[in-house]
Amino acid sequence: MPGPLPQDPKPGSLNEGAFTHRYRLLAQEPTGFPGGNMRIVSQDQFPISSTMTGAILLINPGGLRELHWHPNAAEWQYYVHGKARMTVFGSHGRARVDEFGAGDVGYVPQGFGHYIENIGDEELKIVIVFNNATYESISITGWLASNSDRLLATNFGVPEKIFAEMPSGPVIIPEQGKV
Repeated sequence: MPGPLPQDPKPGSLNEGAFTHRYRLLAQEPTGFPGGNMRIVSQDQFPISSTMTGAILLINPGGLRELHWHPNAAEWQYYVHGKARMTVFGSHGRARVDEFGAGDVGYVPQGFGHYIENIGDEELKIVIVFNNATYESISITGWLASNSDRLLATNFGVPEKIFAEMPSGPVIIPEQGKV
């Protein structure tokens, strides 16, 4: 007969002791962005997860998960609560816009740009899985901020001053009905 199981940790604790097959994602401090937050668990936080990364994404009504892409993984989404619109785009003008609700599953191929809007009047909750143990994401504001104004102006065919006036950090998008 095996011995007794170790005592469970206190609620809200990440200390798992002998339970290497369990990670308390909701005990993790979320990473915020304008309009919501995300909790991510990759192999960095949960070493037993050697082939995938998981996340819980919450977006407030009228909020938006900024345009971004994942260079190393495809993304599967399970919509738990709320109503969303996702735009996905690839090279050569390929783009698609779909609406999602509770119980729907979304998919974004590796390297495809995408953003998710909360188009409902309640919080949007999505469980996300990536097919790589390392989480990587490139946001449009981060990408723009990491390039010189001259390079951007040359490639987009607009004056340099346009990019010099752009914010270098996250863009705050007002919630629906607020200015």
